[in-house]
Amino acid sequence: MELERALIARMNRFLVEMGGAFAFLGNQFRLEIDGNEFFIDILLYHRRLKCLIAIELKVGKFLPEYVGKMQFYLAALDARVREKSENPSIGIILCKDKDRTTVEYALRESKKPIAVARYRITDRLPAGLKKELPAPDQIRKLLDEVEA
Repeated sequence: MELERALIARMNRFLVEMGGAFAFLGNQFRLEIDGNEFFIDILLYHRRLKCLIAIELKVGKFLPEYVGKMQFYLAALDARVREKSENPSIGIILCKDKDRTTVEYALRESKKPIAVARYRITDRLPAGLKKELPAPDQIRKLLDEVEA
């Protein structure tokens, strides 16, 4: 919750610095399904990709069950929140740490677009995303400010 609170406190600046293509839709975004409540840590919308982006924040190491939870969230978002003209939702699981093989096995059978990332930022972006996302150094600087 500390990471989420820190990000939310600086959300406006963070989104502007991320290139202005993201819109903040909410934190602890509520989904009600069959009388049960579920909460997505952070829900964004990417204007150019035209899709919802669900972010789950985990303070510990990645666990395979996080993928099942994210698949559930993405299916529910696509069925109940996404507009017909929008692309399928994307999930990001942000963890303190992860083991590559565990992540690969957990995502191997997933049909939903889910990424698992550590808090640490990579030094390169996929070519197709370079125009849509800020440079890694820019993201690293923003996250360093959040943690301060």
